[in-house]
Amino acid sequence: MKRRLFLAAAAATVLPATAATAQPSRYLRLAPASRVIVDNDFAGDPDGLIALAHQLLSPKTRTVLVTSSALDAKLAGFAGLDVRRTALAGTRLVHELLEQLGARNPPPVVTGAENFGDGDEQASAAARAIVAEAMRDDPLPLVLTCGGPLTNVAAALRLEPQIAARMTLVWIGGSSAPDGGAEYNLSTDLAAARHVLENSVLPVWQVPEAEYKRFQVSVAELGTTMRTASPAGRWLYRQYQQLPPFVQLGGSLTLGDSPMVSLTVFAPALHACDTRTVRKILDDSRHGEEIAGRQVRVVRALDVRLNVEDFLALLKTGGLKR
Repeated sequence: MKRRLFLAAAAATVLPATAATAQPSRYLRLAPASRVIVDNDFAGDPDGLIALAHQLLSPKTRTVLVTSSALDAKLAGFAGLDVRRTALAGTRLVHELLEQLGARNPPPVVTGAENFGDGDEQASAAARAIVAEAMRDDPLPLVLTCGGPLTNVAAALRLEPQIAARMTLVWIGGSSAPDGGAEYNLSTDLAAARHVLENSVLPVWQVPEAEYKRFQVSVAELGTTMRTASPAGRWLYRQYQQLPPFVQLGGSLTLGDSPMVSLTVFAPALHACDTRTVRKILDDSRHGEEIAGRQVRVVRALDVRLNVEDFLALLKTGGLKR
C-alpha cells in the first residue's frame, strides 16, 4: 500500500495588498489547479447533480465541459423516464442547475450517446467535445471525472487515442470484492469499461463501490442545511423529493459521486490509494487474468466530512469566487 499524490495542486495563499488603499479580501484567495470535465448520468440519482454543483462552486478547479450519459433502460423505465432520451434528460437537469447557481460563464453542456456499446452510435457530440478539450493546449492539467458508465469516455478514446496521454480519469465504479463482480457503473456498459481499462493507457483513479458508499449524509442534514443554504440548495433538495415511489429513503443518503470532487479539490496528501494491476473483465463483471503493464490507482479512506462540509459552505457563499 502506498500513499500517492494526485495533482500538483497549489496551496491556498493570501495575496498581499499592492497599494496602501487596497482592502483585504473577505476570503482566502484560491487559484484553480486543474481543468475538469464532468461526465455523468445526471438523469439518475441526484448525487451526480450534487457533485456537479460542488465542482462548479469550488475555486480550486475550472470546470470546462459537462457531458451527459444514458441510464440503463430498465432503471429508466422504473423511474418513468423516456428510455430513449435519458442522456438528454440529464442535459436538461444540468442546465436547470446552472440557472439556479447563477453561473456567469457556464461551461458547455453536451449530450452523449443514448445507448451503450462500442459501435458508431456512441461517437456522440459529447465524445467529440471531450476530444476537443483534451487536445486543446492549456497550462492547467486536465482531469475527466466520470460518475456513471464509461460510455462517453470510451467513445472519445476510440475517436482519438492520443487523448489518453493528455488527461487523467477519475471514475466512480467497480466492485470492491477481491474477484470483482457486478456494479452498476461497470456492468451497465461492459464494452466501454473494457476499452478504457483494458485497451487504453489512460491514467485512471478508481473509486470502487465500498469506498463511494461511505459518502453518507443524513436526510435531516440535507433538509436543514442544504435546503436552506441557497436557491441551488433548495433546487437540489427538491430532486430528492421527486424520487420514484419505489425508492424508500432511510435515515441517510449516499453521495456516491462526491469522491470525484475530493480527488480534484483537496490536498493531494489526503488521498491514500493502492496501485493495482488491471485484470480482464469477464462477462459476469468478475475479474479475469491480469493484463501485464496496465495499472490503476484504487482510492481508499477519503474524508467524507471534509467533502460534505466544504460543499455546504460553498453553497452558502456562492463558491468563494470573490
